[in-house]
Amino acid sequence: MTCQEAIVLLSEYLERVCGPDLVQQLEEHLKDCAPCRAYLATFRKTRDLTRETGRVEMPDEMKARLRQLLLQQLRPTKD
Repeated sequence: MTCQEAIVLLSEYLERVCGPDLVQQLEEHLKDCAPCRAYLATFRKTRDLTRETGRVEMPDEMKARLRQLLLQQLRPTKD
């Protein structure tokens, strides 16, 4: 397994949706690849911090401005 292949699988690996063969291949790669272990640690930390952050409510003024912009963009143009 290459580093690029390992990185593509990290999300699925952390969510535990990889099949046992892929898990074994990835763990074998991680055992011998310090850069991929570091990437996995960073990926895991980023995912955990993102989950802790939660959603932020959009201010009413911003909602109104966004709605107005979208309505302007969706209006049919006169040719």
